[in-house]
Amino acid sequence: MKRFALLLLIVLIPLFSRANDDRPPVRYDYLSKPDVRNFIQMMHTRYGFSEAYLVKVFRHARFDRDTLARYTGKFKKNSTVGSWERFKLHVVNEETFQNARRFKQKHLGTLKKAARIYHVDMDYIVGFLGVESRFGTYTGDYNILDALSTLAFHRNRMQKFFKNELKHLFLFAREKHYDITRLQGSFAGAMGCVQQVPSMARRFNHDFDGDGASVWDMDDCIGSIAKFMHAHGWKKGDTVAVSARYSGSRFRGLRTGYRTDYTLRTLKKHGVTPAGRYPYRSASLIRLPNRTRDELWLGAKNFRILTRYNASSNYGMAIYKIAQAVR
Repeated sequence: MKRFALLLLIVLIPLFSRANDDRPPVRYDYLSKPDVRNFIQMMHTRYGFSEAYLVKVFRHARFDRDTLARYTGKFKKNSTVGSWERFKLHVVNEETFQNARRFKQKHLGTLKKAARIYHVDMDYIVGFLGVESRFGTYTGDYNILDALSTLAFHRNRMQKFFKNELKHLFLFAREKHYDITRLQGSFAGAMGCVQQVPSMARRFNHDFDGDGASVWDMDDCIGSIAKFMHAHGWKKGDTVAVSARYSGSRFRGLRTGYRTDYTLRTLKKHGVTPAGRYPYRSASLIRLPNRTRDELWLGAKNFRILTRYNASSNYGMAIYKIAQAVR
């Protein structure tokens, strides 16, 4: 699914961003843009939305300058991409681990149910929720309509992606009977305790407790992540990652990242060996640059599944380390 490779931007939204109080969204005449008029016609013709309703919504939508700046190369503070040092500061730390243990204990029944039904490891569900929303305590305070309208109809490096997500936002709001003008989430349009953009919310949102599916309900979020892991081939109990040994303090011998794939023989030729039992013949090579030394890790197939939700090695390793802390 190519759309998941585009979701690198979402990784630290709930952890590093706040509502843009410095430059809040402003009024904007979206209806004067031909692209918006074409979008309205498409939504009316293809999906049966009332033109009057669509016009009313776009009269309500505002222009979010700071959100647009994140995707035009002008926005530096609170970048959409998180370094490993940033993850350690905000996510992979003892406070998060303690909160993860409390969260696991509180929701143990639901986690066990999800693990049983979907044949996944519940500790990684905990890891997902820690990274995405601080275990449901922060789900974003940006107006999603403003954010996605801005990114869909103003030039930026992911404009096509965001226009598609705006389409799914309208469909999602209609299906759920939500007021589209009041939905809140991240600056990229991600919602709920597992920060799903509208297309993902429509596909993976899950009524796990029998009272109606909601991206803001914790039981449903647990079920949704389990469903996602299962759909992408997660193997319960299989190795996810193993630390690796190498000489020196900085590693530059091979290209690294979750997309790499090396045989253990090739890695050994470059001085990289597993520090523990690694049961497969090949691995992705993950490098985590710390201030004084690089960590190297071997990523297995299950690790790649973590990055299908968000295309980032740092993201996958943050989930892994939280999961290990609650075992």
